[in-house]
Amino acid sequence: MTSNHDISRRDLRHVWHPCTQMHDHEQLPLVPIRRGEGIWLEDFDGRRYLDGISSWWVNLFGHAHPELNAALRQQADTLEHVILAGFTHEAIVELSERLVALAPPGLNKCFYADNGSSGIEVALKMSLHAWRNLGKPEKTRFIALENSYHGETIGALGVTDIPLFSETYRPMLRPPLRAPSPAGRQPGESLPDAAARAMAAMETLLAEHAHEVAAVIVEPLVQGAAGMRMYDASYLTLLRAACDRHGVHLIADEIAVGFGRTGTMFACEQAGISPDFLVLSKGLTAGYLPMSVVMTTDAIYDVFYDRYDTLKGFLHSHSYTGNALAARVALASLDLFARDDVIARNRELAAVMADALAPLHEHPNVLEVRQTGMIAAVELVRDKASGTPYDWRERRGLAIFQAALKRGLLLRPIGSVVYFMPPYIITPEQIRWMVATAAEAIDEGLAGAAGVASERGPEMA
Repeated sequence: MTSNHDISRRDLRHVWHPCTQMHDHEQLPLVPIRRGEGIWLEDFDGRRYLDGISSWWVNLFGHAHPELNAALRQQADTLEHVILAGFTHEAIVELSERLVALAPPGLNKCFYADNGSSGIEVALKMSLHAWRNLGKPEKTRFIALENSYHGETIGALGVTDIPLFSETYRPMLRPPLRAPSPAGRQPGESLPDAAARAMAAMETLLAEHAHEVAAVIVEPLVQGAAGMRMYDASYLTLLRAACDRHGVHLIADEIAVGFGRTGTMFACEQAGISPDFLVLSKGLTAGYLPMSVVMTTDAIYDVFYDRYDTLKGFLHSHSYTGNALAARVALASLDLFARDDVIARNRELAAVMADALAPLHEHPNVLEVRQTGMIAAVELVRDKASGTPYDWRERRGLAIFQAALKRGLLLRPIGSVVYFMPPYIITPEQIRWMVATAAEAIDEGLAGAAGVASERGPEMA
């Protein structure tokens, strides 16, 4: 009979895992998963784990959802994939129609790629190329926020501001202009005031550099990999107006926050804005298959629409662009949103989560509990009064990860930030258990952190 040990031993011979220092696994056991059902994952030894992070933020409706499974099987029996250059298929046409109907107004064109980072590459290239086609080839720079994360391909990594990911590859990257993050609140400052202060600095950057800037790129409302840093929607409203005034595109990276995570279908809705480019992935296929889409305007599309010999076309491609299986399961996911009024139920679940988290506000090592919709985070510090953080080499997040796992809960803290981003099928009772179990794991992890090699193995986002 296959066991966790058997799978782990075979894995470590050949598999190089993402976002992992593999040396950690000399002491830290892998967790082989045999099956998933609903909100639970089950290993080969029969232990179950509540998936409190939606398997890297992708799973919306639980594992092995019967209706999503059925849609996938039906599509596989008909058409698994076809080249999207010069060909098309029903699933991708219908998906594009549905997305356009759901997205902020004016985003009428859909360009598909294979994953979130690839979608960011598309948006960056499309913005720069559009300005070139408009006779402004000098507009080649980008403005990105401090503490931003946009992916790990070269263009996406270039606009990312997390040194753990980007510093090694600095010789390959072209750094953007950096603007202060609206999530960087000063002591006693309100979220709207922090947004206004950050926007003043952005205005200065745009006034000085708009002539050379193609686009501003932001993660709307929540900077995920930076530790679920959250900011006020007013910043996006002000930013949209500023980009319009200065003649600069706005790229909204909703890879992590789209599809209901923040309390609305798309985070931009809370600011009442439409970006020039909306990048979606992760929840697009409810965690089933890799796919991303860049939604843009007719005006951007028209800049590229010309005879072939003008060289204005956007010649970007991926082999699996518009994959039929991914498109069909994405459509089935959108059907669940419509049928079950998911957004309204998420607001009810978010209220339960806020209530369950309330006691942690008084924890002596909790600096802040923050929440936007179905995303919540608990930031841990050594000293609450001064805000003194834990030394990253203590690996408090890893200790909390291990303490939660042995209690049957999958968390993946980002440094000393414990966050929750569960699938939408979670029940109020499961939310309360998840938070209570996490609180126990926090106490155990802070009492004695694991002494495992390098920082940010399983605790990295």
